[in-house]
Amino acid sequence: MDPSQIAQLPPPLPPEQIIGLNQPKVDLHTRRDYSWNGWEFEVPPEVFLPGATSRMIHQRILDDDIDVRGRVYAAMGAGLGVEAVVAGLRGAGRILAVDVHPASVKATEHNYHRIVGTGGGSELVPLVSDLFTDIPDRPQLDVVTFNPPAVSQQVSEDPDIVRNVCAGRPVTDAFFTQLAERDLLAPGGEVYFVASNTADLRQIIGHAAQCGFTAHVHHRHDWGDGVLTYLFRLTRETGK
Repeated sequence: MDPSQIAQLPPPLPPEQIIGLNQPKVDLHTRRDYSWNGWEFEVPPEVFLPGATSRMIHQRILDDDIDVRGRVYAAMGAGLGVEAVVAGLRGAGRILAVDVHPASVKATEHNYHRIVGTGGGSELVPLVSDLFTDIPDRPQLDVVTFNPPAVSQQVSEDPDIVRNVCAGRPVTDAFFTQLAERDLLAPGGEVYFVASNTADLRQIIGHAAQCGFTAHVHHRHDWGDGVLTYLFRLTRETGK
């Protein structure tokens, strides 16, 4: 996207509408179960259930639209572990399952080994890290996915809800800054990034552009309630 295309992205919805659309469920601090694609996942307290925007990523990995086969794949914000499970079953070479929340990383590891097992060709690397800060060495990542907590209005005082829903631009800015400054994307690497007009789309993608990334709209979904969700595919030329 060039600056004129970025300027055409929709502005954030009115604050009161954003808050109304993102009211959290009351069962976050309880144990739950989650079913998808015939698989059953165990969900410990404080670990978030995937929503429809996360399933945009899950389904595309399953369909090879986001191709992880034989590649080094980073699932940022691994959460419950659905992305890691699908990537393992699709034959990713190495899967970095990254989350700032230790219980989410533990849940990912548990669900992965229970559903995928240990006999496949994929290597799972579960990592507790604030974005890429605590990832050792400098892995060259072929594919990165991230459905960030980019909602621009605070919808709760609960730190677990803030962490998963409305951390806002500081998280997305740090994500692209760290990817660029540490030069973590392999040549030909791809970033698949979800954001909607409940966030500051123009500023988020504008910052990614400042970090040397080129964004393309891979998919756009209109939910019929004013929310427009974008799945961006971003690339970066080596040395930018």
